[in-house]
Amino acid sequence: MEQPQDIDHRLDELEIKASYAEDLLDQLNMVIYRQQQQIDSLVEQVVLLRQQGAQAGAGGPRNLRDELPPHY
Repeated sequence: MEQPQDIDHRLDELEIKASYAEDLLDQLNMVIYRQQQQIDSLVEQVVLLRQQGAQAGAGGPRNLRDELPPHY
């Protein structure tokens, strides 16, 4: 039969592990939250870039010579 000290020690160890697990879960939740914010921001940027590309492309045919850098 286990001694009360052994049971108390095991219980303490389990409480410590549970505390670390809760802390890790909170940290992971924050990482996921921040990543979702970044994803949302990137999606908005892609939508804006697509709109700008569609507006720029509607101006008619492009001449590649117009896009040459000035030093050519």
